[in-house]
Amino acid sequence: MHDIICPHCGTAFTIDEAGYADIQKQVRDKEFDRQLHERLEVAEREKKSALELARSQMASDAQAAAAAKDAQIQALKAQLQGEDMTRQLAVAQARSELERERDALKAQLASAQMQQKLAVTEAVGRVEKERDTLQADLQRAALEKALAEKSLRDKYETQLKDRDDAIERLRDMKARLSTKMVGETLEQHCETEFNRIRATAFPRAYFEKDNDARSGSKGDFIFRDSDEAGTEIVSIMFEMKNEADQTATRKRNEDFFKELDKDRTEKGCEYAILVSLLEPENELYNGGIVDVSYRYPKMYVVRPQFFIPMITLLRNAAMGALQYKNELALVKAQHIDITHFESQLDGFKTAFAKNYELASRRFATAIEEIDKSIDHLQKTKDALLGADRNLRLANDKAQDVTLKKLTRGNPTMAAKFAELRSSAPGRPRREPGAPPDAGGTPELPGMD
Repeated sequence: MHDIICPHCGTAFTIDEAGYADIQKQVRDKEFDRQLHERLEVAEREKKSALELARSQMASDAQAAAAAKDAQIQALKAQLQGEDMTRQLAVAQARSELERERDALKAQLASAQMQQKLAVTEAVGRVEKERDTLQADLQRAALEKALAEKSLRDKYETQLKDRDDAIERLRDMKARLSTKMVGETLEQHCETEFNRIRATAFPRAYFEKDNDARSGSKGDFIFRDSDEAGTEIVSIMFEMKNEADQTATRKRNEDFFKELDKDRTEKGCEYAILVSLLEPENELYNGGIVDVSYRYPKMYVVRPQFFIPMITLLRNAAMGALQYKNELALVKAQHIDITHFESQLDGFKTAFAKNYELASRRFATAIEEIDKSIDHLQKTKDALLGADRNLRLANDKAQDVTLKKLTRGNPTMAAKFAELRSSAPGRPRREPGAPPDAGGTPELPGMD
């Protein structure tokens, strides 16, 4: 049996041989400390070798993270060194105070050692985990780059294929068109086709380029045809659009409807026709002649091979209405005198009504000014009459004023006037204190 006294509370307690032997097993001497330091150094070297291996395997973009982790490891080392110093101080103090207390401190040291090992193991595990994460990120970035390159390559291959298809369609369209159009523009083709039949089919027709751009825009060609008397039969504004002329973007036929209708209206043409090679895949326009008057009045879209037939069709249709146009012109000629007479009569009525209205306004203005003058003179008369009445009343009041009325009830003023009267030339001087004249009222010199 052994008696052990607690170094803190001083309580003595007894343990048997087995318990004492267990405590002795837990006690570590200098050999234990040496082995402990060696194991820590071995663990430190292993940890450093593992870190160096991890650094060597990481890519250049993971160097910053490795440096941060190395700083964290250095902090852990500093913490371990601090804890080791604390442990050594505690062990030295325990040995100096009480050997038995050293047993308890060494037991705590063993626990701290275990925790340190666990902390080192956990730190190494975190570093390895982050290394694996960085490697996975690098692999994912490489995969995404490869996918992006593949997507970009597929995109450009698709664009090249679409361009080849477009070129092939244009070649096919040119092959399906007249061979005379090869090497010519659409405008030149249409002008050549019209001039070829002008002398026989349209001897009195006008077909020239529209060069009048005063309104800000112009069409391509204007067609006008008239009879022998000079009466216009039909007029057409033409616009030619060739897809080969569009290099930036692909246009549609309806993109030009609004501008064509504006040119037709400004140039006074009856019809508007768009001769187009646009939208070669559109079956609606490939039919030849398309009536788009539901969008804009008297407008058509035709392919180049229907250019001459369309002019002929519209001209023949207009010939039927020519008789009615001539009859209308004759009726206008017969009634021109009546129209002029009515116009002159309407002009006379308008001028007379305008002069009458001006005279009426001037007369009303004059009457209004006369009324204003009469009102002003009446106000002046009333003012003068009022002034006359006031002057008469003032005169009456002035005539009614006498010295008697002024000095009545005022002995001071009466004495003053009496003194003035007595000192006047030709009047006897009244002694001071003498009674006034019999009249009792003093008079001013020169006043009766």
